Amino acid sequence: MLIQINNLTKTYQRHDGAINAVDNLSLDIPKGSFVTITGASGSGKTTLLLILGGLLQPTSGKMSYNARELDLLKEKDMATFRSNHVGFVMQSFALVPYLTALENISIALNVKDKDNDKNRKRALELLEWVGLSDRTTHYPKELSAGQQQRVAIARALANNPDLLLADEPTGNLDPSLSEEILGILKDINQKQGTTVVMVTHSPMAAEYGDTKIQLKNGKLHTNEKV
Repeated sequence: MLIQINNLTKTYQRHDGAINAVDNLSLDIPKGSFVTITGASGSGKTTLLLILGGLLQPTSGKMSYNARELDLLKEKDMATFRSNHVGFVMQSFALVPYLTALENISIALNVKDKDNDKNRKRALELLEWVGLSDRTTHYPKELSAGQQQRVAIARALANNPDLLLADEPTGNLDPSLSEEILGILKDINQKQGTTVVMVTHSPMAAEYGDTKIQLKNGKLHTNEKV
């Protein structure tokens, strides 16, 4: 099992009292699975994704990754965990506007390895993987929304992660482009064995998962294995 979550809760304090964004949630995520998380706005989807990626500490509960307890890690160790194991794809693409497609990926590689030639080669391989080998010198503003998201996916793969987390990756795309992006994520899952966890509002996108999770008021409402 790649990830095991037991009785996980994330509580936020507000002026009108406390609210549990994630409420006593227990969940297993198998290695190599494609998990889709759906639910209404405010159901805890993004909060759960951020906890899975080590970007947010739970208030209580346990979470382990390959049997290693993440909730016990200090921030420095958690940052190392993210760098070694996790890739993130966001709805907004989050590309650096003054860097080319190639540079946006290379900068992610340079965090761990200063070998520019090696990083350039890896970045070119990733752009080819997502079908953008002819767009290496293009800036984000010169790319379509679908192309920008493909660059963002390539960047997320820079550290060869075991776990790829995607927060509404098709939220800014039309149906045709959405299917392209979902197809790439499915390929990453099936051909590379990368575990993918994707938050989505789209029923069509949710069908790409082999495990479909629905949250309701921070709780696990349904957990369907396909």
